[in-house]
Amino acid sequence: MICYDSEFPELSRRLVDQGAQILFVPFLTDNRQAYCRVKYCCQARAIENQFYVAMAGNVGNLPRVNNVDIQYAQSCILTPCDYGFARDGIAADTAPNVEMVAIADLRIDTLLEARQSGAVRNLKDRRHDLYSVQWHKKA
Repeated sequence: MICYDSEFPELSRRLVDQGAQILFVPFLTDNRQAYCRVKYCCQARAIENQFYVAMAGNVGNLPRVNNVDIQYAQSCILTPCDYGFARDGIAADTAPNVEMVAIADLRIDTLLEARQSGAVRNLKDRRHDLYSVQWHKKA
């Protein structure tokens, strides 16, 4: 998903239903508020879908490029907030507005275990009945 897409839970839920275990979110934001919207939504997606989210953003200044002259980012790798994962749900992050690479060892088996027997099983406990489509034939 790209940047703003991460702010809508339906798309990531569709991807996890199709087997996604890691979501990659490249983004470009120009200020901290915009960055926070993307990051907090990505963290919510990691928790509610019990998968990893890797965010990669542009940093720096491109004064000769219209509408991309100023950028703000802090790339990171997010996890569900449960046992077996990073305490704060952040496996790795970078310094704000510095060109860096975030690196973390991610274990798919830890994800699968959390989905089956974690402290909270968001993915398993969701309400499918709220999303079903029911057709009623008119008499």
